[in-house]
Amino acid sequence: MTSGQSGPYGDQGQQGQPGPPQGQGGPPQGWNAPPQQSYGQQPPQGQQPSYGQQYPGYAPAPSAPTGHGAPPAMERPQTVRIGIGALVASLIIGLIASIVTFSDVDTLIDQTLQTTTDPAVTEEVVRSGLIIGVTIGLIITALQVLFLWFAWKGRNWARIVLFVLGGISLVFGLIGLAAGTSESTGFLTSLGWFQLILTAVGIVALALKPSNEWYRYRGWQRANGQG
Repeated sequence: MTSGQSGPYGDQGQQGQPGPPQGQGGPPQGWNAPPQQSYGQQPPQGQQPSYGQQYPGYAPAPSAPTGHGAPPAMERPQTVRIGIGALVASLIIGLIASIVTFSDVDTLIDQTLQTTTDPAVTEEVVRSGLIIGVTIGLIITALQVLFLWFAWKGRNWARIVLFVLGGISLVFGLIGLAAGTSESTGFLTSLGWFQLILTAVGIVALALKPSNEWYRYRGWQRANGQG
């Protein structure tokens, strides 16, 4: 049987192979096979490659929520307000005491000279010592105002500085008040005691648990660019 002749299954192909009969295991009439795609070729336009395709029922893993691990949000607690307010009041009393000291320098000098027998302690020495002491106190007061501002804004380092300065003020304040026994300085002594009490209240309030949690929260906010 030669090329071009008909066999039992119909017309033969170009190489003499019989074609399968329609309707017996072959593709339906009019069906066109998709083009073959070899490795490294781009898929036809409008079609997706077989690898990496999405299947129903499988979703991508969710990403971590924004602010994961953040402490609970909180407003400035009452303990911080009381602590900063008490320290501010202590500074105001200190300024009043400094004004009173400057306005009555001569009386303080006379009292100091009466309580000492050292010939080296003259009026000029006492006057210079008082002026230097008050000046240093005013400088420290100005720095405390700056530290109080940062502590009010939630800077924990400023709170620690206030702890240190407040502790020093309590120690030296108690020593100074214990040494002063003259009745003529009763007003300054009263101011000193009020100042020490307010300083102690401020330190304790800033050291309480709500204050610690708020400063920790403010630190987290700054670390994440939120405050």
